[in-house]
Amino acid sequence: MMNVALWIIAGVLAAVCLVGSSKMFVPQEKLAAMGSSAQWVLEFSPGALKAIGAVELLAAVGLILPAVLDIAPVLVPLAATGLVLLFACAVTMRLRRGEKATIAGDLIYLALAAFVAWGRFGPESFTG
Repeated sequence: MMNVALWIIAGVLAAVCLVGSSKMFVPQEKLAAMGSSAQWVLEFSPGALKAIGAVELLAAVGLILPAVLDIAPVLVPLAATGLVLLFACAVTMRLRRGEKATIAGDLIYLALAAFVAWGRFGPESFTG
C-alpha cells in the first residue's frame, strides 16, 4: 500500500516539476505576467530561471525513470531529496517576500518530496 502511495506522490511531483520546467523556455516577462504569485521570477536572472527549470526537469525524470527502467533506482530518493532542498528554498523566498498566502503549495510539495525521500530510502526502497 505504501509503495502505491509513493508511486502516486512521485508521479504528482514529477508532473508539477514538468510544468515548472517551463521556466527554461518561457520568457521571464511572460512568467511574471501569470499573476501576483509569479512575481518572484523578477528577482532572478533569466539564466537562474533556466537553471531552476533544469533542476525541476531533472527531478521529474529522476523521480520516475530510474525505478521504471531499473537503472540506478537509488536516484529516486536522491531526486526527492533534491526537491526537498528546492522547495525549502522556495519557502524561504516566499517568507522573505512576505507571500504567506502562496506558501502553502510549496510547503505541501516539500512535505510530499520528504515523504518520497524517506519512503524510498527506508521502508520501501528499491534495493530491499
